[in-house]
Formats: sequence, structure tokens, C-alpha cells
Amino acid sequence: MTSVSPSLAGLYDVIHRRRDVRAEFTGVPIDDQALTRMLEAAHAAPSVGLSQPWDFVLVGDRDVRRAFYEHVQSERLVFAGQLQGEQGERFARIKIDGILEASLSIVVTYDAERGAPSVLGRHAIADAGLYSVCLAIENLWLACTAEGMGMGWVSFYREEFLTGLLDIPDGIRPVAWLCVGPVSHLEAAPDLERHGWRQRIPLDDVLHTDRW
Repeated sequence: MTSVSPSLAGLYDVIHRRRDVRAEFTGVPIDDQALTRMLEAAHAAPSVGLSQPWDFVLVGDRDVRRAFYEHVQSERLVFAGQLQGEQGERFARIKIDGILEASLSIVVTYDAERGAPSVLGRHAIADAGLYSVCLAIENLWLACTAEGMGMGWVSFYREEFLTGLLDIPDGIRPVAWLCVGPVSHLEAAPDLERHGWRQRIPLDDVLHTDRW
């Protein structure tokens, strides 16, 4: 990286250190003030029409987390059944969640009716509200990294199962189950690279000018 100011260097350092954490959680409780800062950072994300269509469900209950963990493991088996040969062997070595090890789980949801019917900027792109929720998740992820903690996004689940598990109201869509908490360390490379699942694409391979 070219020479930049300390504040810029700190920002880029957090962006590049961020990892999708699975195995490194220590289970140490999260400091309340740090958790508030992280949630405030998520809530400060940009959103289409200033709709702020997200909610955050903090899940600490061990029974709830165990029920979700068991559901995730069943979905892992579904995916594993689609793999063959070396790919299946690689996947068998990959840990897909830190649900039971993390200090806390945070479920982020999307409410398409918030600010409706006239959400400024959403009339032509219906998914703009969903994109807004993803920006809040990224803010949370970077804040978590800056606080010296880790976060992992669990995606091996069926939305209807999670909706029922957490009594999420009709019309509210669960977007992410996030495992959050202090970690022993952050890996130098993402897990999927370390396990040989995929390699990062160079920037030049995805960069276009004026037209595709």
C-alpha cells in the first residue's frame, strides 16, 4: 500500500484484517460499552431513503443457540451431499460456524415496510432496502474488527426455521445470523483460502473502464 496518513492506514488495516471467524472465539463476554459502540456503528450505516430497515436481535440463550446449531449442522449435511471427491474432502475439513463458541449471536433482519410505501430511491430497485441491511452488517463487522473482536456470518439455514425459532413477525426477513465476540487471533488469510476451497481473484481481473 502506498504511504497514507495514520488514520487512513488504520481504516485500511481494519478492512484487510477483517475475517469471517469460525474457530477462534474464546467465549469471553463482550464489554457492554464495546457492544454498544458496535451496534451504533451498524445503525449508522447508509440506507435507501433513510429507511433504516434493520433490526438487531441479540441471542445469548444457550438453548436457542443449540437449536440453531443443530439446524445448521443438518443443512451442512445437505450441502455436503452435493459434493464429490476432493471437493467433498476439502469441505469436511472446513468449520462453518462458531454458534456455540462465540460470546453472542446477533441476528439482523430486514423490514421492507419501514418507510413504505414511498421509500425514496427504492421504486426502481426493490432490493435497495436489502442492500442497506448488508451495509449495516458490514459496518458492524468492521467495528467488531476495530474493537479487537471477531465476527462470523452463518448462512447454512432456512429462513423459515429462523423466523420460527426467534418469533420474528410476519413480513420481517432474517438476513444474517452473526457470531460475535473476543477471539484468540484473526487468521492472516481467510479460511476458505487456507483450506484450498477458493483463491481470491486479483483486482485487475474484475476491473472495467467505461464499459464491460
